[in-house]
Amino acid sequence: MNLIERMHGQDWVRWLLQQRFLKFGTVGASGMFVNLGIFYLAQEYLFSFIESPHLRLNIALAMAILCATVNNYYWNRLWTWRDRRQNHQHRTWLLQFCQYAMACWIGIALQVAFTNLLVSYFHYLIANMIAIVMASLFNFLLNDLWTFRHHKIPATKAGD
Repeated sequence: MNLIERMHGQDWVRWLLQQRFLKFGTVGASGMFVNLGIFYLAQEYLFSFIESPHLRLNIALAMAILCATVNNYYWNRLWTWRDRRQNHQHRTWLLQFCQYAMACWIGIALQVAFTNLLVSYFHYLIANMIAIVMASLFNFLLNDLWTFRHHKIPATKAGD
């Protein structure tokens, strides 16, 4: 049995390959385009007046991450975890967005750290794209287990 066959036999690999992760990946890809587009526009045009390349890079990166986070939350709530929306009716969308943003924060910190590390070796857009991919798996797991977790509805008693 080769490595690929053994990996497909693992429960965690089958779980990652389920439809929800593919939807998350599709949303993440749209977020990556939003992130890279905003990052490019902010770095090259919007913040071009900032003389410090390091400061300009990080301000542009923060703006790109914010826009991509809003994009991804919207589409993940609407599409990826659509079946779990009924479980979260007691929370407002703003509260859930705050939870989503908090769940993504470590991934965002990883993205910033990796982008800053890799920008010495790659063009800033390539460095950012690699960093996004590295942080995406963490974001899926945390959001699936926390932000959009499945709430079990308590069974009611026969007399209720």
